[in-house]
Amino acid sequence: MKQIAAAKFKEQCLALLDQVDQDGIVITKHGKPVAKLIPFGSDSASLIGSLKGKVVIKGDILSTGLEWDAQS
Repeated sequence: MKQIAAAKFKEQCLALLDQVDQDGIVITKHGKPVAKLIPFGSDSASLIGSLKGKVVIKGDILSTGLEWDAQS
């Protein structure tokens, strides 16, 4: 991920808006991250189902893993 100092970002803001990719650009002040520039996502509907076939569920996701008796 690209990082840029705030002063340099101020100088190159319009050009950076054209160059920003999906990873974004981290803007720093005195070497510490203060903001992140990311492209505006216009199609959030494409996120639905995007992890299908990539996530594996192990075990019972509705269980705490502990056995208990509600009567006692």
